[in-house]
Amino acid sequence: MNKNDYIIRLETEKDYCEVENLAREAFWNLSFPGCDEHYFIHVLRSHEAFIPELDYVIEADGKIIGSIMYSKAELIDENGNIKPIVSMGPLCIHPDYQRKGLSRILLEFTFELVKNMGYDTVINFGNPDNYVSRGYKSCKKYNICFEGDVFPAALLVKTLTEDALDGRKWFYHPNNADAPCADTDAVAEFDKLFPPKEKKWQPSQEEFYIHSHSVINW
Repeated sequence: MNKNDYIIRLETEKDYCEVENLAREAFWNLSFPGCDEHYFIHVLRSHEAFIPELDYVIEADGKIIGSIMYSKAELIDENGNIKPIVSMGPLCIHPDYQRKGLSRILLEFTFELVKNMGYDTVINFGNPDNYVSRGYKSCKKYNICFEGDVFPAALLVKTLTEDALDGRKWFYHPNNADAPCADTDAVAEFDKLFPPKEKKWQPSQEEFYIHSHSVINW
């Protein structure tokens, strides 16, 4: 998409409903029947880990067509040393504007801001097919895992400086901003605020299951 065709700006309070609906359109039936990303965005904004300075939207044709958010997280090594990092997501692009390079544009724009804020490592949990071309690598490559030495295939790491990580083992400690999404009743009640949509199965849900439940053992 041509640079003159869009505007990147900070999200404002008047954008909240539009961004939540955007996330709903982008993620509906993608990972499971329905979605909860719109509710996640709703609760994330008020969480202590949320970073409002990195809450950006991309606007074109008089409407918001993309959104990206970040929150604080930590890496902790085996000696208890803590390294502050950021967790990226949700990142969403309206279905009508996907495959136009907009996610790349938002990521590259915000990576510079993240770096300027003093962070050198970005982590997110997602489909590797969507992120390796943006410089993300497997958590295994950086010796980053969950407690219990679990290296999920979907745990992806982007370093912003060459010396960001030194090879020691790090345990990833995400924030708990997504915890309210486990309340399916709350998600369903929030979803009633939006136009009705049909929940159904589609192949991407099996792809998500495989990626999200796979671990790297060597």
